[in-house]
Amino acid sequence: QVQLVESGGGLVQAGKSLRLSCAASGSFFSNYAMGWFRQAPGKEREFVAAISRSGDSTYYADSVKGRFTISRDNAKNTVYLQMNSLKAEDTAVYYCAAKWWVVGQTRMEYHYWGQGTQVTVSS
Repeated sequence: QVQLVESGGGLVQAGKSLRLSCAASGSFFSNYAMGWFRQAPGKEREFVAAISRSGDSTYYADSVKGRFTISRDNAKNTVYLQMNSLKAEDTAVYYCAAKWWVVGQTRMEYHYWGQGTQVTVSS
């Protein structure tokens, strides 16, 4: 069992940066691939980024590639999402998710979810 708590969301101007954190509790964090998803009002929850157990492999949605960076610190049981050059269309609730062993890029593959953190980008 893994519990996930996101933090770091807020209101920011377009072009600025934010860093989201997701703290995990429970056992064997390093055995879980981690992902970030987001959901804007009236839209489906969509994949943003994912990282393998070791952190060696990362994956990004085309819409954030080159602007967002996912990373993890297994010693701190934490995964991060550094978001640069934010745009109004990045406005959404951002969710952290955990998946046992193999990294994935679809919502249905992830077993554990945080409660989400709101990111609002003003233009």
